[in-house]
Amino acid sequence: MCSSSPITFIQTWVARLSDSSSDGVRVLLVEDETSISEPFSNALAREGFVPRIAASLAEARVALADEAPDIVLLDLMLPDGDGRELARELRASTQIPMIMLTARGSEIDRVVGLEIGADDYVVKPFAAAEVMARIRAVLRRSRQPQAAGRLTAGDVRVDVAARRAWRGGQELSLTRKEFDLLARLARSPGQVVTREDLMSDVWDENWFGSTKTLDVHMTALRRKLGEDPAAPRCIQTVRGVGFRFDPVGED
Repeated sequence: MCSSSPITFIQTWVARLSDSSSDGVRVLLVEDETSISEPFSNALAREGFVPRIAASLAEARVALADEAPDIVLLDLMLPDGDGRELARELRASTQIPMIMLTARGSEIDRVVGLEIGADDYVVKPFAAAEVMARIRAVLRRSRQPQAAGRLTAGDVRVDVAARRAWRGGQELSLTRKEFDLLARLARSPGQVVTREDLMSDVWDENWFGSTKTLDVHMTALRRKLGEDPAAPRCIQTVRGVGFRFDPVGED
């Protein structure tokens, strides 16, 4: 980790959350391929973003110590290590939004990336316009105030304000999206929540494209709830519709 305390850039990031404009949004692009980073950085600048390129983990840590970005776009295969190292460091100390941009497109790579805490996962090659739309969607979600309250369903408890959740007496270690999914499901125990509603509520009201990311996050959430992936009972799949959250009797 960089020597500078993460608190400094966390405070700077939080102070900017009330600004809903894309203009001036600071984007840290961690990418070592100049054929990708330079044209994409130029495209971001034309759209009003303020990009900064880091070509390695070391440069990214320096950039994070210098100034808090509003969002991090992170490649995984970097010359001095795996980008997932930096992702873990970020998630250990901050909730700055993060999108992984990588050539690693297998299901296990996506699962690991999302479990680490990425808000989205984009496989190369990508279209600049799509990634910028995803950036705006992630930022909109991160800037929305969380509803306060405590939810209880069976042996699952969710403290929305504190962003903490438990099953039985054990606290769950959830990524931001996993927590948001659990909170949304816990608000409607025993009811079917459609895939469309989950995408709209947890990702963005103007989400587009595949719901594959929902399936990946749901698999990870079920695992952390102690579910058997082959026969889940707490979060049941209603084929062609969505999911039903029914933890009653699971303790």
